Amino acid sequence: MAIIYRVNMTEGTVRTEEIPPDWRELGGRALTSAVVAAEVPPRAHPLSAENKLVLAPGILTGTTAACSGRMSAGGKSPLTGTIKESNAGGMAGIDLALLGVKAIVVEGAAPAGKLFRLFVGRDGARLEEVSHLARKGNYETVAGEFQQFGQKVSCISIGPAGEMGLAAASIAVTDVEGRPTRHCGRGGLGAVMGSKGLKVITIDASEASRQKAVDQERFLAAARKFADCLRKHPLTSETLPAYGTNALAHVINEAGAYPTRNFSTGQFEGTDAISGERQRDVILERHGLVAHACHRGCTIRCSRIYHDAQGEYLTKGPEYETVWAHGANCGIDDLDAIAQMDRLDDDIGLDTIEIGATIAVAMEAGILPFGDAPGAIRLLEEVRQGTPLGRLIGSGAEVLGKAYGVRRIPTVKGQAMPAYDPRAAQGIGVTYATSTMGADHTAGYAIAPNILGVGGKVDPLSPEGQVELSRNLQIATAAVDSTGLCLFVAFAVLDDQEALAAICEMLGAFLGREYTAADFHALGRETLLRERRFNQEAGFTSAHDRLPRFFYTEQLPPHNTVFMVRDEQLDTIFNFSG
Repeated sequence: MAIIYRVNMTEGTVRTEEIPPDWRELGGRALTSAVVAAEVPPRAHPLSAENKLVLAPGILTGTTAACSGRMSAGGKSPLTGTIKESNAGGMAGIDLALLGVKAIVVEGAAPAGKLFRLFVGRDGARLEEVSHLARKGNYETVAGEFQQFGQKVSCISIGPAGEMGLAAASIAVTDVEGRPTRHCGRGGLGAVMGSKGLKVITIDASEASRQKAVDQERFLAAARKFADCLRKHPLTSETLPAYGTNALAHVINEAGAYPTRNFSTGQFEGTDAISGERQRDVILERHGLVAHACHRGCTIRCSRIYHDAQGEYLTKGPEYETVWAHGANCGIDDLDAIAQMDRLDDDIGLDTIEIGATIAVAMEAGILPFGDAPGAIRLLEEVRQGTPLGRLIGSGAEVLGKAYGVRRIPTVKGQAMPAYDPRAAQGIGVTYATSTMGADHTAGYAIAPNILGVGGKVDPLSPEGQVELSRNLQIATAAVDSTGLCLFVAFAVLDDQEALAAICEMLGAFLGREYTAADFHALGRETLLRERRFNQEAGFTSAHDRLPRFFYTEQLPPHNTVFMVRDEQLDTIFNFSG
């Protein structure tokens, strides 16, 4: 029977609860947002005992479905002040699902100065004090957990940034090799975990078995069909395994949508040196690994293992967003320096997108010159040390930019924009502006039809059709985020009706009922509306669904375009609520 663990950090207790009927068919983002919306006061301070951290495997996480290893983290974001969900791969979500854990709800706050481990196993869950781990990086923290509990556990942890309550702090999840390389990055949920006094969650599912569907035979048939759809699509079967997510670097650069030097232009002259093609060559030359799965059961294998010049392990990937944020956006074309920054981000516990964007704003402020890779690395070490400047960097692009009087700050609702300039990809600008969670490309990946030609084609330089495009993608994404499936399966879903049919068949077989495309759509729609209502009660209005003014007034080379979707069009994005 699936259960919820309710962890009260104030009392130091763990309570087991049955799933309320209304939540039994939810998982991942749908469940984290439902719990937060029901139990967190919308105007609560994100780092107060009133906020809650919710961790939930997806509906299909822990099954034999391909690419079904995602786990969602939810809470009120200290970065945006909105409701927040951020998800990651790795092994922890699978292990929780194998143990029948539907969600972990962390509430209250431990006594000041104390840190705890939550251990979850077949015999239940318990809290144990681990204050000796204070200010330890994620790599050292999880290495100690594996040494103590064996090589079959998985971990969810925070680094020094989370302990300090920095708004760019992430939550790390260990991968197949037990490294803290998969992160619930966006929105500062690592700071929420730190505010609770929870340093690490260690999960032992070594004796557990895969989740079984109500109709297992039907489920296995649908899972085979779904896996075939992924094998047939060129992006999920060829491009991503060969070049990883950084395959996008040349594509987005050629489209003129590759934000460079803090969103001042759309193309970077150093793209060749940091591209997915060059990255693959370096990894192979140094006997690293391409086509690496971040969790068991992933068939896309877009992760990779990156070695340093001496052939020693340095980091995973790095991923496209990470390479861009620390590379083109900072004017840096040194792949090894970017990989070193990725390792520091993972160890300190920082969202690579937010922190790279913040370093670029710091460069615009004159703290460093653009292109100064050693200086960027020094800034990350300042974050680890908790210096005044380090704390500003770790608080995100908007806080640092305002502190230094920077005019061009690329954020929405306080969250930094990812690696696509909305002036050259208008659809992603709609998503940035209207997402319930601040600027976030994964909330509605309009790049697919705007630039990649996946799921149709919508002119990236025209405002026409972009609101409808973003709306539909935001609904679909909220649903996918709830299933536990990797978002990259959406490439196949957008191009092949059989892929969505297979997902619905898997969900129906797992839940023991008929599950239609309309049910899938309703799952995404209701999740978005729940999040939207929370934000409205927290004080957010349509005035917050806007891009920074410079995107409307500064033309972006090489197309010399501005963001052209009108405010009144943006205000229709949630009209489906009627």
